[in-house]
Amino acid sequence: MAMNKVRITVLKTTLDEELAEEYGVPGLQACPMMRAGQEFYADYAKPEGFCDEAWKAVYQYVFALAHGGDGFAFYHDDWMREPGCAIVSCNDGLRPVIMKLEATDLPAELGYEPVR
Repeated sequence: MAMNKVRITVLKTTLDEELAEEYGVPGLQACPMMRAGQEFYADYAKPEGFCDEAWKAVYQYVFALAHGGDGFAFYHDDWMREPGCAIVSCNDGLRPVIMKLEATDLPAELGYEPVR
């Protein structure tokens, strides 16, 4: 099966003010690394400029969608309304970033020749 790129759109950055007040450093704000409206395209590797910690939290969803996520019940009829789409977040408990992942028809760029 061919691997395609997945579009990652930052929907919003958040800050749980109650938890930040109790556990965060003074003056903690929403994530400074990502901003609403940013778009990235990913396949087998983290896109350039994408937060390392956010990638650790979402790469398994990207990988599944890149390999034909439309067929996964995990994403459709159980969690998400539309097939080939997932709404996910990074794992920062005080200031999570919410992202939309969408399967595309754009072929992945492996960056190397596969062994045949």
